[in-house]
Amino acid sequence: MNTPMLRVSQLTTGYAAGRRTKIVAADLTATLQAGTVTALVGKNGTGKSTLLRTLVALQPALGGEVEWGGRPLTSYSARQLAREVSIVLTARVDTKALTAREVVAMGRMPYTGFGGRLSLADREIAAEALALTGVASLADREVGSLSDGERQRVMIAKALAQQTPAILLDEPTAFLDFPGKVAILRLLCDLAEKHGKTILLSTHDLELTFQIVQRLWLLSSEGIAEGSPRRLAENGCIGRFFHTEGVRFNVPSLRFEME
Repeated sequence: MNTPMLRVSQLTTGYAAGRRTKIVAADLTATLQAGTVTALVGKNGTGKSTLLRTLVALQPALGGEVEWGGRPLTSYSARQLAREVSIVLTARVDTKALTAREVVAMGRMPYTGFGGRLSLADREIAAEALALTGVASLADREVGSLSDGERQRVMIAKALAQQTPAILLDEPTAFLDFPGKVAILRLLCDLAEKHGKTILLSTHDLELTFQIVQRLWLLSSEGIAEGSPRRLAENGCIGRFFHTEGVRFNVPSLRFEME
């Protein structure tokens, strides 16, 4: 069996401040296979963003293990990890005065020298990332002048320019209208299918996401239930997961209805 791109084993996430520790989630065990798109779903406060940040060492784990490519997360240097996985966060970085081309080129930082000078190859990689995400025509536009959907594509292009096999995204469809949500999710699926990227994204856009992505991580106080949307629906995991929110899940059509 192929080694998973990501393996999470009995992970505990949270915050440590002095002698106090706040546990957000515990006993999390799951895997990501290469070339798949997985949606991380959970109620507000269950720790989706905390989990994503822990997976890329933006905050330390309180217990358990995280492995990328069969290698412990703790064994990676910051530069090595930046070549293994990139992350697109919900918080908007202050890049309004930069052009889309300049923002995407920032994805080359793990590969540039001390001075951060871009080689011709770096510029070509950034240009290809802009083209793959459909924003090449916006390359010379300031990011502050872009729509939410265009800005999101630019940030995904930046992650692509980083040339990591895995990309994590925190609420990539937030602030987008419905066509924009569909376009971003289809883009992410294309990146997995055609370019072999392994993608994990957190989301609240349940019905749409469940019909597009290949796998789910259902995050709750009991840990993570993982599998395809249909399998998790058929074995009752999705029904149990959403029962307390007054949502009925229709297995044959993979649709939600509010009760």
